[in-house]
Amino acid sequence: MAVTPQSTAAPNDMPSRMIVRRQWAMALCANAGRSDLEGVLDILRYDGNVEDLRRPETGLVMVRGRMGGDSAPFNFGEATVTRAAVRLESGEVGFAYQLGRDAQKARLAATIDALLQTSDHSEQVQKALKPIELGLAGEKTVRERRTAATRVNFFTMVRGED
Repeated sequence: MAVTPQSTAAPNDMPSRMIVRRQWAMALCANAGRSDLEGVLDILRYDGNVEDLRRPETGLVMVRGRMGGDSAPFNFGEATVTRAAVRLESGEVGFAYQLGRDAQKARLAATIDALLQTSDHSEQVQKALKPIELGLAGEKTVRERRTAATRVNFFTMVRGED
């Protein structure tokens, strides 16, 4: 992962540090499975009330692409996304957008986002997400090895005839 929860920002830069932490956590939640997120909440043992500000709902978003990464953007297609917004008893609000139709996963991710913002649970959430980060990094390494094993290099051969 490129985004990590640890930051070398100055103490007065607290809002940007929280943004980095939330980006890191949401990237992990987006790539984790529902059972992983349920495990995180089991570890945290949060027993407070979680209110749905926006119950999980599913819709479509337009995915845009570029040829070669630098040409003009074009509409590539649509993707199904589920979003959720929750509020904890203490007032923190969490949001989540997840690819697919898993409403429960979106709600779990939003709850984790809200808990990450609390002073009581922030460190615990980061510790609970570490195994997911390590697991996803391991999966990425395996994928990269499999891809490298199938790589084909093409060379142009020049004949000696001039």
